[in-house]
Amino acid sequence: MRMRPTLSWTPTEDLPPGSTDLEPVADALSTGGVLVLSGAGISTESGIPDYRGVGGSLNRHTPMTYQDFTADAQARRRYWARSHLGWRTFGRARPNSGHRAVATFARHGLLSGVITQNVDGLHQAAGSEGVVELHGSLDRVVCLSCGAFSHRRELARRLEGANAGFAPVAAGINPDGDADLTDEQVGDFRVVPCTVCGGVLKPDVVFFGEAVPPRRVEHCRTLVREAASLLVLGSSLTVMSGLRFVRQAAQAGKPVLIVNLDPTRGDRHAVTRVALPLGTALTAVAGQLGIPGSAPA
Repeated sequence: MRMRPTLSWTPTEDLPPGSTDLEPVADALSTGGVLVLSGAGISTESGIPDYRGVGGSLNRHTPMTYQDFTADAQARRRYWARSHLGWRTFGRARPNSGHRAVATFARHGLLSGVITQNVDGLHQAAGSEGVVELHGSLDRVVCLSCGAFSHRRELARRLEGANAGFAPVAAGINPDGDADLTDEQVGDFRVVPCTVCGGVLKPDVVFFGEAVPPRRVEHCRTLVREAASLLVLGSSLTVMSGLRFVRQAAQAGKPVLIVNLDPTRGDRHAVTRVALPLGTALTAVAGQLGIPGSAPA
């Protein structure tokens, strides 16, 4: 029987309530050397829903797993139909004040780095440099047979040509860029192969049930070792891909600070969890530090 990946988390212990005091976050940033770890919650104000918050996409949608994608041609057809439609909306998303604040903190030398669990590229669009995309990026496509990479725009043009007139109305868009479509709406959508070898194409993102590349994980572990503190922004830390860095920082005695409206799996490792909307919180912190935190890049 195939094991399904962890998609949800329920607290098994009493966790301290969230705070509205931003002073610990401002203090950490003023000291410098802060490593940011961001999740889907930082992009909700850009119109991209998160997975697990109120109204999160997991309430209506089960993400594609690596195992299903690689084993089932029909699953790939459904995925690419939904992702192709979602890409049109997803690609129009713009950075919000939270993304811009992170970029501003970096420009003022307050950050040691940025790791994001998101695949939307909005940190970079806001002006952040050297962002580690833990789960990859929807901008890239990789062939599972020959390993050739291509740009998502190129694939979008090919899918448009192969599926003229495909324009169903989606019920919603998810954090992975996947649109909610019924099987009837997917219909006989045509998937295109790799132009190099004819192999199966996959977005260059880590699907649920797929491991983050070991070299990327080790790079992130190095960033944690070199940081003075870890600031988690908009992640429930449900999956181990992000939680392991929180545990690493806490075990090394580095302060862990979390800004997330809901409780997270990392709360017991944190010195504080600020329960405020990210754009509001980070803009306020920038103001406390005397720097403009939300000017467009």
